[in-house]
Amino acid sequence: MKIALTSSGPELSAPIDPRFGRCPYFIFIDPDTMKFEAFENPNLASPSGAGIQAAQFIAEKEAKAVLTGSCGPNAFQTLQAAGVEVIVGVSGTVEDAVKQYKSGRFQKTTQANVPSHFGMGGTGATGPGSGPGMGRGMGRGIGGGMGRGMGRGMGYDPTSQVPSASSPAESPPSPEENSSRLKQQAELMQKQLEELHSKIEELEKNKK
Repeated sequence: MKIALTSSGPELSAPIDPRFGRCPYFIFIDPDTMKFEAFENPNLASPSGAGIQAAQFIAEKEAKAVLTGSCGPNAFQTLQAAGVEVIVGVSGTVEDAVKQYKSGRFQKTTQANVPSHFGMGGTGATGPGSGPGMGRGMGRGIGGGMGRGMGRGMGYDPTSQVPSASSPAESPPSPEENSSRLKQQAELMQKQLEELHSKIEELEKNKK
């Protein structure tokens, strides 16, 4: 039996990436043996349909369930049609998430917990950010668009995840856990900024 997890890195110590279709890596693991394989997300830079393509990738690898932070409606429907259980609201490291899954602390969700295009940043996302303001040039949520000209993004607030049936029944996270989660999100945001700056520089060079 094999499950899939969205990850920010190719190892079990990497934090869960909250974005399903736009995560850097997918980790497929047997919860009983902890034997795993890590794959770079082939749809990370797709201009559209990343969630559906990622769901098809998960189904092709014959995973029974997918653990992630969030899942949009199109990806959710594709996973459901393929018979793959969807568990959202997952955070912490990949290894910790697998342990919680084995202990039965997660339940599959029955619906998407974010809107379409979540995690796209400024490349086509619409609507206000769901996170706290990070300044007008940064969109209105962490992971939001890079300024008005590139869209405002959907934003992501790691301290206020959308409640869902799959969230484990446990006490609120401690200040240390919140701090660790925020640091993970800051690192992910920094990577996104670096990628966007690189793309901007490339576009500027092509103009000359």
